[in-house]
Amino acid sequence: SRGMALGYTMALPTEDRYLQSKTEFEDKLAGLLGGNVAERLVFGDTTTGASNDIEKATDLARRMVTEFGMSDRLGPLSFGKRDEMVFLGRSMGNQVDYSLEVAHEIDEEVRALIEAAHTEAWEILTEYRDVLDILAGELLEKETLHRAELKAIFEDVKKRPRLTMFDD
Repeated sequence: SRGMALGYTMALPTEDRYLQSKTEFEDKLAGLLGGNVAERLVFGDTTTGASNDIEKATDLARRMVTEFGMSDRLGPLSFGKRDEMVFLGRSMGNQVDYSLEVAHEIDEEVRALIEAAHTEAWEILTEYRDVLDILAGELLEKETLHRAELKAIFEDVKKRPRLTMFDD
């Protein structure tokens, strides 16, 4: 579930987990792009408000492809050795260990993940536009919504079946 405050969306942890699946990451990408999609859907335009979420989504998609081996096209490979300077507490950058051709394929895979997530968010928000409008109205009135209030608003929203490579 998610909590919202002043246009900021925060994912609430359901349980402590160390392993996440590609499907969970794809859901997270669609969630991160939801603000941008909602702006386009409601106003036909977008603002800088969703830029941080877009940056997070792009970073996650790139990690899915380059670190977690979650690209069907590139396979279970890791690209780009990370140089960590632990004593500085920050990453000093990536060491490129792949060709320009592979870099282009990585970019295309990242774009495909983002486009699929954008489409998913668009379809959900279009289907449940009435819920989006109710949510926006409640936020304008109260500014902050809690779990019980969100649960009531999203009561009629059904989890969408996900197509997998095993579906006919």
